[in-house]
Amino acid sequence: MSLGLLALIVMRDLNTASLAASVVGAIAGIAGAAFAAIALLRNPDAGSAAGTRRVWAGEGGIAAGGDITGNAFGTNSTVKVSGSRRRGAAQPDQSHRDVKAGRDGIVAGGDITGNAIGEGGRIE
Repeated sequence: MSLGLLALIVMRDLNTASLAASVVGAIAGIAGAAFAAIALLRNPDAGSAAGTRRVWAGEGGIAAGGDITGNAFGTNSTVKVSGSRRRGAAQPDQSHRDVKAGRDGIVAGGDITGNAIGEGGRIE
């Protein structure tokens, strides 16, 4: 395309070259605006591809892609479960979000309920 514009200028048909450059510039501007709109509308918090989730935990961290329920974390911590536990309120599907826990952090992609966390914690 630029070779065609250069040929028009060399042949000294400046009016046609000016018109062609205007059209090419308009098309490039529209394409740039479209790419910018797509980049702005893209969700920066969206993690990996649809239906997948990356789970990452730093040193000493605990990370789960779903719920963390009925666990004992820490020295002498206990959890006694009697009967069936009720799940937390239904959350919107967030399977597209990645889960990251920093150093010594605890994070879940779902609910964290009924856990004994720390030294000597108890859940009955």
